[in-house]
Amino acid sequence: MRVKVKELQEGCIISEDIFSRTNRPIIAKRSILTKDLLEILEVFLINDVVVEKTLVNGSPFIPAEIIEDETKGNQTINQSDELTFIDLFLQATKDYKREFKSWQSGLPVDISKIRALILPLIERVESSPAEIFNLHHFSNEEEYLYQHSIAVGLISGFIGRKLNYNKGDIVQLSLAGCLSDCGMSKIPERVLDKRTALASEEFEEVKRHSTYSYRMIQNSPLVRDSVKISIFQHHERLDGSGYPMGEKGPKIHPFAKIIALADTFHAMTSERHYRKKQSPFKVLEMITQDNFGKFDITAINALQSGIMNFSIGSKVKLSNGQIGEILFIEDKSPTRPLVKIIETEVIIHLEKQRQLFIEEIM
Repeated sequence: MRVKVKELQEGCIISEDIFSRTNRPIIAKRSILTKDLLEILEVFLINDVVVEKTLVNGSPFIPAEIIEDETKGNQTINQSDELTFIDLFLQATKDYKREFKSWQSGLPVDISKIRALILPLIERVESSPAEIFNLHHFSNEEEYLYQHSIAVGLISGFIGRKLNYNKGDIVQLSLAGCLSDCGMSKIPERVLDKRTALASEEFEEVKRHSTYSYRMIQNSPLVRDSVKISIFQHHERLDGSGYPMGEKGPKIHPFAKIIALADTFHAMTSERHYRKKQSPFKVLEMITQDNFGKFDITAINALQSGIMNFSIGSKVKLSNGQIGEILFIEDKSPTRPLVKIIETEVIIHLEKQRQLFIEEIM
């Protein structure tokens, strides 16, 4: 919806690039408004912008005046269809946060509620798989813990679909990913809320969360044993360097291998207290090269194949700020395609220009 700048607040999400008298946007779409970005809008005398209907914390954004609402006049649209993927994701995050707070107070996990909040998103990802690679835009430090759980569930289900899992397994895998960090609710809040590096004993406490997660769902008849095992094992690594048991490849459940990748991928692309968000393309390279031997190669290839399916012809922003169009993607290096720079029509092969990488798909 389009609203006047004076109606905006911190946490609003920009839906369209904002231009002034420049070829490049002064604020890119999917940006989360901060105090500094609001000041930029004032400096450039921007009158109105298009934003999402949901704030980054999952609350609805209700301005006093709406200049234009694309859903008005269509009374036959279902409420769920009116919501964008991001609306659904942020609302699910808010619902998950409420459940998480109840677990902190000692209430049991209600599997049916988690299933209800993740299912609409699973269905939306089926029709719009590219959204998986946009999740990093909407991560922020305050809501990260809850956003991460929803995102891991969705990414896990996406990988499962790419590996030709049936619908039932995809739902169970997504549930497992979503619940893999529910045990974080048993970690002391002073540790969860810490903004500086964890002491060694604090880190050891955090590492117990996979065991806590398992215990919280182990007696539930609504999830399969495969879900329970994968939640317990989702921090194991193929080379035995993970936890809690230090298991190696054959002893790790296939679901756990997928969740391990989804968990790491989203964490590395997200805004954290100690690190800025990184490009999904760059992260996939880092996982493949720097963490070789830790993650299942078939799961990595499945995640990478998602890039290949929707990226040809797409506009991308490179790490040097240039805008280009993807011309060709090689199977052996899907994160480093052939790109034509729009402004100069120069063709760059990112496989040979290793100092550059794709920042994002636009």
